[in-house]
Amino acid sequence: MVDTVNDTSKQIKEQAESRKTTGLEALAFGKAAPQVSDKRMINAEADLNQILPIKYDWAWGAYLNGNANSWDPNEINMAFDRTLYQSPHGLTPDERMIVERNLGFFSTADSLVANNLVLAVYRHITNPECRQYLLRQAYEEALHTHAYLHVVQSLGMDESRIFNMYREIPSVATKAAWALTYTESLSDPTFSTGTPENDQRLLRDLIAFYVVFEGIFFYVGFTQILSMGRRNKMVGTAEQFQYIMRDESLHLNFGIDVINQIHIENPHLWTPTFEAEIIEMIKTGVDLEYQYAIDTMPRGILGMNAGMFKEYLQFIANRRFRQIGLPEQFPGATNPFPWMSEIMDLKKEKNFFETRVTEYQVGGALSWDE
Repeated sequence: MVDTVNDTSKQIKEQAESRKTTGLEALAFGKAAPQVSDKRMINAEADLNQILPIKYDWAWGAYLNGNANSWDPNEINMAFDRTLYQSPHGLTPDERMIVERNLGFFSTADSLVANNLVLAVYRHITNPECRQYLLRQAYEEALHTHAYLHVVQSLGMDESRIFNMYREIPSVATKAAWALTYTESLSDPTFSTGTPENDQRLLRDLIAFYVVFEGIFFYVGFTQILSMGRRNKMVGTAEQFQYIMRDESLHLNFGIDVINQIHIENPHLWTPTFEAEIIEMIKTGVDLEYQYAIDTMPRGILGMNAGMFKEYLQFIANRRFRQIGLPEQFPGATNPFPWMSEIMDLKKEKNFFETRVTEYQVGGALSWDE
């Protein structure tokens, strides 16, 4: 009996594998062009090299918006930040710790996201327009790493110390380690979607990366650095973060659309047990980010304290729950930093060198999600 069950399970997996496309299949000469109805977010049988006809207009729109968002870290003047950071009295010890620990986290965080996209997510998403955006997102993650490197070098920081913080500072290491657990199974070369169990695992890991890692784990650091910029401290660094946050807002919205589309096409995956697991996972993310807030801000500073971040993270988590169709878990949580909604709306015109105006096409046109 056990052998029969094992044989059946093996047969189902082999059938699923035979249906799955990657885009590297041998050319099927004479085969009819794919139809919109052939396209699916996962486990599609349509040719992944043919982007037309487009099924998900929102995915192609995200790709176009990403292209219109192009920016260059080297265009942002870091001279003032360097003078302030290197001056013995330019920053308080608490302000200096905020700058250093956030660069320590973010300098490797975007590399983790890029690795997850390139080595794991891309090969399991079987829709060409979504893959087109994933390629754009991967480039932007590389651009963000470039921006952090540019800041670290511009300020004259100890590069090895900053970039190795994710191995040395507990609250930084914990977030990185948490994220890696949701990449390991997807990057396993033997892992394949096509069964309810594996499809559910992919969906869970997408929620972990888009909703928690990019949608919650980044927000303490963004708020802290942008708050410094509002006080005319580290203004170049804050501007780099502002552009990065604009990109991340697009990443988050795209990821949520992918998650919801998989849910729509595969409603059987969204079981009560799975829903409960996701709720606990997001709550854990809130706890980890709150601990990061405590470690980076042990005392009140910049008009903020760790307690305010607890409510802010709960406020953001409630929004994330709603975005993927789950009930809010933190009743009454409000936003203690309403200025974040305003600062995220980056003006189109930025005079980086005081000699010319650079326009970024969609900065004033998109609705940013906090």
